[in-house]
Amino acid sequence: MTKYHEAGLVEYYGEQGAIVASGKTGGVLPIAEMSGPNATYGVGACGGLDGEITVFESKPYVTRVRGDGFIMDNSQHGTAIFGAWTKNTQWRDEPIPADVKTYYDLQRFVKARATAAGIHTSSTPFPFLMTGKAPELRWHINVDRTGGKPITRELFRESKADYVTQNEEVNIVGFYSEKHHGVFIGTYAPAIRDKDVKNAMHIHLLSKDGNSAGHIDDLTFDGGMTLRLPKRP
Repeated sequence: MTKYHEAGLVEYYGEQGAIVASGKTGGVLPIAEMSGPNATYGVGACGGLDGEITVFESKPYVTRVRGDGFIMDNSQHGTAIFGAWTKNTQWRDEPIPADVKTYYDLQRFVKARATAAGIHTSSTPFPFLMTGKAPELRWHINVDRTGGKPITRELFRESKADYVTQNEEVNIVGFYSEKHHGVFIGTYAPAIRDKDVKNAMHIHLLSKDGNSAGHIDDLTFDGGMTLRLPKRP
């Protein structure tokens, strides 16, 4: 079994930043090690930039672009370039108010509510979930568009198929950290345009019907969502 890292309720392996730093996109973490009995919820990127991994209630939902659409795979076969996951099963629910409308609003709200719950957000990574109907989610699935060239920051940004989900019931799996940029938190988030604000979230959607899943880049909320934070022991 791969030796992975632990920080609070989060376990992780591999680094997003290594994609550009090394110019390579090979998988290093078996999907089986971040799903099934090893994890309850998780997110990751498939090896070779061939898809996105979302783990919900221990089941992997792996989406890969094929032709003009994408396919869903629920098997544990394959590998991730990097992944983050949690075995946490105890959650505390609270509504997300209507004034939380944007990605950045959500990041601030998650931090504030986690801090109020006793989580040291400046130093401790933690998982969170959301459920409900969002007016709009903009998301992507990684797809290799490098043309066989070593990956660069620009090629990494281009190697994505973009999608929009509107007014659909979804579950969202998220991880928050202010200390793991370039590891399992992206240093770049399209929704954050203020250069003085750092991204602190990695969030994936899973449609309630289980047919769609991927990495959320931007969102619009209007009060129809519920946040689920880990209960303290």
